[in-house]
Amino acid sequence: MYPGSPYPLGATWDGEGVNFALCSENASKVELCLFDQAIGEKEIARYEFYERSHHVWHGYLPGLRPGQLYGYRVDGPYAPHEGKRFNPNKLLIDPYAKALASTIRWDDSLFGYDLASGDADSISETDSAAFAPKSIVVDQNFDWDGDTSPSIPYHQTIIYEAHVKGFTQLHPDIPEDLRGTYAGIAHPVTIGYLKEMGITTLELMPVQQFLSDRHLQERGLSNYWGYNTIAFFAPDIRYSRPFQLGDQVKEFKNMVKELHKVGMSSITIPAKGIIWGLPFLLKGSIMRTTTGLHQTGPFTMIIPGRATH
Repeated sequence: MYPGSPYPLGATWDGEGVNFALCSENASKVELCLFDQAIGEKEIARYEFYERSHHVWHGYLPGLRPGQLYGYRVDGPYAPHEGKRFNPNKLLIDPYAKALASTIRWDDSLFGYDLASGDADSISETDSAAFAPKSIVVDQNFDWDGDTSPSIPYHQTIIYEAHVKGFTQLHPDIPEDLRGTYAGIAHPVTIGYLKEMGITTLELMPVQQFLSDRHLQERGLSNYWGYNTIAFFAPDIRYSRPFQLGDQVKEFKNMVKELHKVGMSSITIPAKGIIWGLPFLLKGSIMRTTTGLHQTGPFTMIIPGRATH
């Protein structure tokens, strides 16, 4: 592994290899784990980072290409009373991953503490790689055809809120294989419907990769709305038709481009979810994370069934 660069964060392919950069202020050791299967615990390689710039651990691997599956193991102090619960037995999602290879498969090993003990401050020594979602190296090149985001004055903005799957899942005029996907949103029938109503901005309910709570899955249910985000930069794989690993990113970008072509902007509802004891989320490497959004202004927002000002 070469030293690489601390910027940009995440995994960045430059055509010849991949730069990896992970921020962790309190870690004492960071390892990059490579996989060749989305489901499974077998690592094909593991590399320890030796370069650290301020709080960013980084390294460069020549020869790696888009589609490579990876995750991190981060070691450091285990001091629950200080908010530090580093556990190298747990495979972590890259907080800056652009795509994940699968949804979560629930198992006790995903928790940082020993569930059987009943002690939330205990440490689990069970490896979680077999069940943890793997991050994907993504080719971020995309032909935007000179696209720019529409500059719509706030006082002229009419927002339509929609759920990616629910908006097109049962629409008879959209091809069946496109229903419930980003491509379904980008379909001319969908866009024509929005334009006919005078919509200027499509606000999508959470599109970032999220998880369904364990108690829901055990009852044969799912988290429909998506308010349990686990990867804030990764479009959820369930709303795409990926033919290759990471294709959900291209499908999402194409949706945005098609909306822009007709002068419509697109935004998404920021979502956050915190489930105690799951180190594969952001707190597995950073331990403390704060997110927030404040937005004001005059606009009209249309939610199917009601309108708000």
